[in-house]
Amino acid sequence: MAEFTLPANSVVKQGKLFRAADGATNIRRFVVYRYDPASGENPCIDTYEIDMDSCGPMVLDALLKIKDEMDATLSLRRSCREGICGSCSMNIDGANTLACTQSIADIKGDVKIYPLPHQPVVKDLVSDLTNFYAQYASVEPWMKTDTATPPDRERLQSREDREKLDGLYECILCACCSTSCPSYWWNSDRYLGPAALLNAYRWIVDSRDEAAGERLDELEDPFKLYRCHTIMNCSKVCPKGLNPAMAIAETKKLLVQRKI
Repeated sequence: MAEFTLPANSVVKQGKLFRAADGATNIRRFVVYRYDPASGENPCIDTYEIDMDSCGPMVLDALLKIKDEMDATLSLRRSCREGICGSCSMNIDGANTLACTQSIADIKGDVKIYPLPHQPVVKDLVSDLTNFYAQYASVEPWMKTDTATPPDRERLQSREDREKLDGLYECILCACCSTSCPSYWWNSDRYLGPAALLNAYRWIVDSRDEAAGERLDELEDPFKLYRCHTIMNCSKVCPKGLNPAMAIAETKKLLVQRKI
């Protein structure tokens, strides 16, 4: 699994300790990364003691309890709370995952929470994913066709062709996979990363799309695609159980096959 890595030359100091209310007996400690670039201060680690008898079962429940009842300055992203939107992706207990689907009971000891690794930090647990979304947009994740749309029906595909998209279309762009990939850490300016490549493959194999050749041309690049070294971190951490490494391997195979 990908451990959180701090920015170069940064020093993380021990921050504040927020204790649980008197009389609480079922206490868990949450160790949370705090950093505000605008302050000019180094990052720090704040510790929050939470009475689990008055907290929900997921890490996101604890973070919202901290923000609502203990420390309103804590910044994080969240939305659906159902593992659908991907907003609350972060590094929890050493692995990238969604805070809303990560059970506190599955973590032993202190719950350590950091932002996604190797990304600029906007504030606290909020990572700057501008480059990640730009790379996703660069694969043109929409249907491209040359033939006219049928006047009396939708563009149809067989059940077999539709099944080829299973395990691809479910990506929620949480960035857990790309930010757990060492190749992406070192080459994120040129390597597209697992999420973008999985979405590129999703359209390459869609029988209704008519730009597979064009899409493969765009990916035939020493960095965009071939910086993947099959480390498999991406497939291990995907909260939706998808396999970006397989999609990347299949894309490489298609590039080889069309040359034979």
